[in-house]
Amino acid sequence: MTTHESSDLLKKVERYEAAVKELEAAHEDVKDVLIEAILFARWQQLGAPLGFAAVDPTQQREEPNRDLQQLNQQISAMSESWAH
Repeated sequence: MTTHESSDLLKKVERYEAAVKELEAAHEDVKDVLIEAILFARWQQLGAPLGFAAVDPTQQREEPNRDLQQLNQQISAMSESWAH
């Protein structure tokens, strides 16, 4: 193997290693997004029978504090009923 061929092979190996690292990083990014979506869906599913409605923050455009206000009202009502 000549020096030129060794140099070309080394460059190809370096490009391959860089591509593998990029692929691993992309895989982690996709995995994180999927896990977040799955956890949110499960949280919605568990909360529904308890009367909680979850709004995906990525799709929520208007009245960002509306759900927080509703939750505060529910907590106040529960606190009052427990106090009696």
